[in-house]
Amino acid sequence: MVLRLVEAVDVYLAGTVMLIFAMGLYGLFISDLPGNMTADKDRALANSSLFGMFVLKERPRWMRISSLDELKTKLGHVIVMILLVKMFERSKTVMITSGMDLLSYAMCIFLSSASLFVLHNLHK
Repeated sequence: MVLRLVEAVDVYLAGTVMLIFAMGLYGLFISDLPGNMTADKDRALANSSLFGMFVLKERPRWMRISSLDELKTKLGHVIVMILLVKMFERSKTVMITSGMDLLSYAMCIFLSSASLFVLHNLHK
């Protein structure tokens, strides 16, 4: 059950990478809309509701990409998250037989989580 949930999160994150990449490339190279456009003139927001329940008032911050470096940074964050999920998925098969194995595995989890924290704080 837990393994299926981890796989679902992994697929969701891979889809997020593709969506961010596609929207970023569209915003940078194809669209001729200015970044500070009002919501009533933005064509992407005109039909942005789920059966009329959730209407977007403005574009989310993660969709506002102004440079190729910003796009690469956002993609890097999601790729690091995918790697963390893959590591969590592999944790089901790790055989821990001694205290040194447990310590090295704990350090691996700590370092990967710390790298995500540092990556997040460097971009602020």
